[in-house]
Amino acid sequence: MFELPLGDKAWLRPLEPWHAQEFLEHMDRARPYVDPWIPWATFSTDLASATATLQRYADQQAKDNRRICGIWLDGTLVGGVMFTSFDAATGVCEVGCWLEEGGAGRGLVTRACRVLIDWAFGQRGMSRVEWWVASGNTRSVEAARRLGMTRDGVLRKRHPYRGERHDTEIWSVLAEEWAGAAPARGTVASGVDVATGVEGPAAAKAELDRLMGVFLGAFTNTGGAHPDLEVVRELFIPQGVIISNAGQDPVVYDLDAFIAPRQRMLTDGTLTEFSEWEVSERTEILGSIAHRSSEYRKSGFLEGDRFEGSGRKTTQFVRTSAGWRMSSMAWVDA
Repeated sequence: MFELPLGDKAWLRPLEPWHAQEFLEHMDRARPYVDPWIPWATFSTDLASATATLQRYADQQAKDNRRICGIWLDGTLVGGVMFTSFDAATGVCEVGCWLEEGGAGRGLVTRACRVLIDWAFGQRGMSRVEWWVASGNTRSVEAARRLGMTRDGVLRKRHPYRGERHDTEIWSVLAEEWAGAAPARGTVASGVDVATGVEGPAAAKAELDRLMGVFLGAFTNTGGAHPDLEVVRELFIPQGVIISNAGQDPVVYDLDAFIAPRQRMLTDGTLTEFSEWEVSERTEILGSIAHRSSEYRKSGFLEGDRFEGSGRKTTQFVRTSAGWRMSSMAWVDA
């Protein structure tokens, strides 16, 4: 059985019928976070129904259609990603995801979905990957944004669920838009070389993706999420600096000066329904240092007024004895 590292002691593996008991226990933990939006956990309420759910995906995979993979964190199944449809003849597929609370805030879904999308474009020659989501499911909408997808439109009152009809948003990314569709020759697919113990580029890139995902996710207060900017201290080396170059002169923050006012704005009602996400990035890894150039978008309500914005970031990383950490970041709003 194959497995792929996602960083942060997380792995992506096929989710198969023999995982049914583990899957059922996971679904019991995940129900409060999944059932409000999709009847996914409702299909698996005992061992027989959990086995049947996974068997349906196994049968569909044998027909080159649906596929399902689980995300394990520290040896515990915490979520997964799947192709909810896969039509090789038309070159169109749909990606979906779910996650229990114990796996949230680490960027695991984003990294796992990238693996699926890379495979769809790079290995299977698909033309379009879609993401269908209920409009009120802000976490799923944010995931589509972080994957660089474009919202194609809204199907109003399309989906009946629990006595209500929900709007369905359709997001997509095309093969020519997907930066990961054609990996460079010689890219290492595994994490650590088992012969040498040396970390491969894919594992390093996955960890840098995770750090950026956690950084951006720390600011999110949509859908009742509680931002916790103290996590920024764990992402940076203690001497880290963050620089805003949006005005005439750069403003340089140490971690204390950066965190405190933003935590206050995000929790006192000044800045609400806020989220920020990458739409594109380019990362260079040079041994024990790395650089990332990002384009981002953001949206929310500032003192009650809706706003949307965009800009660019540059982020520097260093590999320490404790793993990769950010050393500096600079940004400019468009």
